[in-house]
Amino acid sequence: MKRQVTNLAVSAGVLTSSVGSVLAATSGEFNVLSMNVAGLPEFLNGNEVPGDKTTNSGLIGTKFAQYDYDIINVQEDFNYHAYIYATDTHAYRTATSGGVPFGSGLNTLSNFNWIDFERVKWDTCSDASENDCLTPKGYTFMRAAIDDGVYVDVYNLHTDAGTEAADITARAANLKQVADAIDTRSIGNAVLVYGDTNSRYTRTGDGIRVFSEQNDMADPWVDLIHGGTIPTTESICANPSTTNDCETVDKVFYRGSPVLDLAATYWSYDSTKFLQADGSILSDHNPITVNFTWSAGASLRQSGFWGGPHGTWFNDAPALAAKTSSPKARTLTFRGGSRLDSVGLTLSDGTTLTHGGSGGSVSTLTLNSGEYWASARLCQGQKDSQTRNFYILATTSAGRTLASGTSTSDCATFAAPSGWGIVGFLGQAGDEMDQLAFVFAPQ
Repeated sequence: MKRQVTNLAVSAGVLTSSVGSVLAATSGEFNVLSMNVAGLPEFLNGNEVPGDKTTNSGLIGTKFAQYDYDIINVQEDFNYHAYIYATDTHAYRTATSGGVPFGSGLNTLSNFNWIDFERVKWDTCSDASENDCLTPKGYTFMRAAIDDGVYVDVYNLHTDAGTEAADITARAANLKQVADAIDTRSIGNAVLVYGDTNSRYTRTGDGIRVFSEQNDMADPWVDLIHGGTIPTTESICANPSTTNDCETVDKVFYRGSPVLDLAATYWSYDSTKFLQADGSILSDHNPITVNFTWSAGASLRQSGFWGGPHGTWFNDAPALAAKTSSPKARTLTFRGGSRLDSVGLTLSDGTTLTHGGSGGSVSTLTLNSGEYWASARLCQGQKDSQTRNFYILATTSAGRTLASGTSTSDCATFAAPSGWGIVGFLGQAGDEMDQLAFVFAPQ
């Protein structure tokens, strides 16, 4: 992992029950790799790759460890998955969903932990020219914890293959399914989408522009290699590729957020790093790598999360970012009983931000002039076999408190950075508060 820390990073309670941090990293860098590892059984597809797939898969894992990419998304990781993991050393790795025909072939190996991992099957598939309906292909989602209060939503995908009309229709539907998911579960968040798109810009029916047009995402291959202009002439890459100008179906897209500036600084095919001893390829796809720099927002930041990934996603950061001056909380309003039903606040300009249900008893606290919401303690528990937030305790800069719900033994405290205060929320909720984090702003 590569990280440049401008302040000391301390335990944040992001994924554990330790106490929230007031000093955190404010900038850093990381890199990603996307690689289709050609893990279909030999009798189904030899991928025109020389050598034994078992041996090749073990070498792929060795090279993953050797080059230590921060977040690796792999596709077609089916029947030789164990050989890759046996030689890889990344601290965090998704469990396989199985070989053909049970698994999706999608996995992630990472130097960062994550929350809210999920596998999603495509709504549409086609067997017009490939056996795409044979396995539950689709995409995966995770919220990667790059640092204390620094999250990036990471999507790994493998779309429908082939060039028959039904294939192109299915592929466009696959990409649109991910774009729609970003619009609901990643509102206000930094996002990375990468994997085997089976798409080219010169094949307009593929719909690969959906991420830029619908989700305001950038393609670093277009920006860094082609000066921001999408090539209109098809250029097929050799394997291993000796140039970055040519286009493959493996792609990376990204965007930042109001709480996290994200910029791509380097893009390349890393094909020559993934060769056998005799120079033969290890996969029929050129692996691609991208380097990113990140910096915490100058006017808004966020805390870690507490609770479980259920309910509907919400994020106040975009609305807060649209304010002409730094937002300040004036009144806090919570609802709770046996559990935490809702959280809300009214800003000094009259804007009201409320999330959750209408049950429980109401508790309110109006802040005095110069007083701000400094920290929040959350406690979680189980309801209907799901993790929810049961309790909140707000503490102001003047030491006053407001509590709601019922405390448990599984708690974490999230404190705003020095000179900042809590001014909003993000997380997931239904009729109660499932998952919760906080938005900070200078006070």
